[in-house]
Amino acid sequence: MKKLIVLLTVVGALGIISIASAQNAQPAQSIPHKVGLIDMARVFREYTKFSVLRDDLRAELRKSDEKAKSMALQINKVREEMKQFKQGSPEYIKRENELTRLTTEFETFRKQMQREFLRKEADIYKTIYLEVVDVVQKYAEYYNYTLVLRFNGEKLDTDDPEKLIRGMNRQVIYYRAEDDITPSVIEYLNRRYEQAKAGSNATTK
Repeated sequence: MKKLIVLLTVVGALGIISIASAQNAQPAQSIPHKVGLIDMARVFREYTKFSVLRDDLRAELRKSDEKAKSMALQINKVREEMKQFKQGSPEYIKRENELTRLTTEFETFRKQMQREFLRKEADIYKTIYLEVVDVVQKYAEYYNYTLVLRFNGEKLDTDDPEKLIRGMNRQVIYYRAEDDITPSVIEYLNRRYEQAKAGSNATTK
């Protein structure tokens, strides 16, 4: 009987110690939520590097268009020559074969240039997007943002019903001006790009 009393006393004491320890334990310090917003469409519009890369791609596309126009002129020339000869004659057949060859080359070139343009355009978007994500992450870590969301910062267009409806379907209804980190991200991206371009120009001189 005495042993049972002693055992119960010890167990009770351990329980009291456990409760006291739990009461004295400090809860894990939680980081207060700080939400930032980024207008990706605006970043793409105002980031100088994106505009430069797109302009370079358009210039490359114009050169391809010039070559395609030259090939199309050659095709039309052969078609006009075919009209001068009787169908089935050696001269007609010769130009008919030439027309087939030129048309095949033109279609192959056109499809190849289209695929190449889409690939390069996708690479540009991917490059810029990854740069923006990297800067947003650094900005968030420095200023202790716990979450950064995409949003549309444009004002509602009440004159266009379709744009008005799209605007009313936005995820973000209200935000403070300081929650929008878009201007800071754009300013940093453009400053870094200009510095990199200046450094590149200096090394090539």
